[in-house]
Amino acid sequence: RNVLVFFFAFAMLVVLNSQKLSLRTNGIHLPIFYFFLTNYKQYAILKYKERKTHGRLIMVLTFENVRNNSAIQTYIAKADEALSALGYTEHSFPHVLRVCHDATYILETLGYSQHEIELVKIAGYMHDIGNLVNRVDHSQSGAVMAFRILDKMGMEPADIASIVSTIGNHDEGTGVPINAMAAALILADKSDVRRSRVRNDDTSTFDIHDRVNYSVKESKLEIDESHENITLILSIDTKYGSVMDYFEIFMNRMMMCRKAAEKLGLHFKLIINGQHLI
Repeated sequence: RNVLVFFFAFAMLVVLNSQKLSLRTNGIHLPIFYFFLTNYKQYAILKYKERKTHGRLIMVLTFENVRNNSAIQTYIAKADEALSALGYTEHSFPHVLRVCHDATYILETLGYSQHEIELVKIAGYMHDIGNLVNRVDHSQSGAVMAFRILDKMGMEPADIASIVSTIGNHDEGTGVPINAMAAALILADKSDVRRSRVRNDDTSTFDIHDRVNYSVKESKLEIDESHENITLILSIDTKYGSVMDYFEIFMNRMMMCRKAAEKLGLHFKLIINGQHLI
């Protein structure tokens, strides 16, 4: 039926074109026939990326679709502005993109499907937008925001559900690693400790969060070849923060990382300046 509709429309356009009718596009008059041919490719690509499920037209969204969405970019930027006003470390694009990268590394290394990897990248990119509402319960408010945004963009309900659950369980206050995606997001998020996240330029006024983050010269997550351990490896400058400072503010996060690792069938390890601490 779609083929017949296409040929009927094509024939009509040929007739209209013979009458020298045209469309004005970007200030240029184009014959209708030419306009149709040059735009049908984009239409065909769009239709190819859609699936019909229970009578509803569903868009297969990719990470790049979400990353390039101007509304989502605005929410990330504005959420970071709100946290900046409260004195928190950076939670903008460098943070969310690093979380995307590390969560992808975890699931890829452990052999999860490309579909799950694509979804965890989307969750990682959007996981902190709830800070736009309030820092308190930001994982839940962010999950609700993500639901509305992705549903409006036409994402499949099952995929929305996975992303919403992942975002809603990433905070150490109330979150639980309910599945592999949530576990990967938790590990990627809680391990992003680095000097460049500190906004304060005056080291004499650092609070403990500033000191700990600023002290970290290098950090990385590493899964061993046997896929038994995932290790957070930190190199810190003790001039600005001690190992005890790190544990004082991050103990709950490290406990959550341990549970997330267990969900993935791994043991969580922490190495600071070459010393095995967990």
